[in-house]
Amino acid sequence: MPMLTWLPRRARPHRCLPHAGPGTRRAHEAPTTRMAALLGPAAFAVALSSTAAEITVLSGGAIEPGLRAATDAFEKQSGHQVRITFNTAPQIQKRVEGGDVFDVVIAPPSIIDALVRSGKVIAGGPSVGRVGLGVAVREGAPLPAIGTTDALKQSVLSAGGIVFNRASTGLYFEGLLRKLDLWTAVEGKTLRYADGASVLDHVRNGKGGDIAFAAITEILLYKDKGVRFVGPLPADVQNYTSYVASLTPQGVGSAAAKALAAYFATPPSKQRFAAAGVE
Repeated sequence: MPMLTWLPRRARPHRCLPHAGPGTRRAHEAPTTRMAALLGPAAFAVALSSTAAEITVLSGGAIEPGLRAATDAFEKQSGHQVRITFNTAPQIQKRVEGGDVFDVVIAPPSIIDALVRSGKVIAGGPSVGRVGLGVAVREGAPLPAIGTTDALKQSVLSAGGIVFNRASTGLYFEGLLRKLDLWTAVEGKTLRYADGASVLDHVRNGKGGDIAFAAITEILLYKDKGVRFVGPLPADVQNYTSYVASLTPQGVGSAAAKALAAYFATPPSKQRFAAAGVE
């Protein structure tokens, strides 16, 4: 393998709308023979020896911290440039089916499956991980008990306000409140925002009586910024959103894009995602 050249980090594109897509508890199907061939062991080595290229990625926002860390390492090792755009899962599907072209699409399995059926992405891409739902409060506020579902119920009932988003994370949490027979009691003190960032901004700028529910990765972005991560939801009511990285027909023709997809399946990439809260 040729000696690698370390290049300076390039400017990042403007971040688009955040947050993730529909939650899922199932693992994505094993890679198909076709994709396995595309992401063979030699793919990364071949791309390292090729001319530096730009790779475009469209991704769900909940994995942003891990994705940034992984692609930073990939850029330094390969010399390629990765340009990432973040959108919600429904917007990802709408953009790709509407004709927007990217080399790699990272989204929940349900979105990837729909794009496979429409011929917009290739089936069998690697899983990059999953993100659970967490609880946060303003720094300095009392920590609510969330160790069990019964404790969580009591904390929700006694909270000054319950804050969550209108995206898939919030839809799941609203459904959970209904399932636990809490919705009627707490509906009047719920506050909804379009995305997780707005939820956490509300909490850190508030008076400390509110509890926020958001993707764990989004909460960790606010660590030491006025928000305290209390912990994940109890296991019996937890909800995970999985993410799969799929090549598009355009990406299949790019050695660099294939190398990036292959890199997402490597232990160094998995470690960087895990450090950012993506399991």
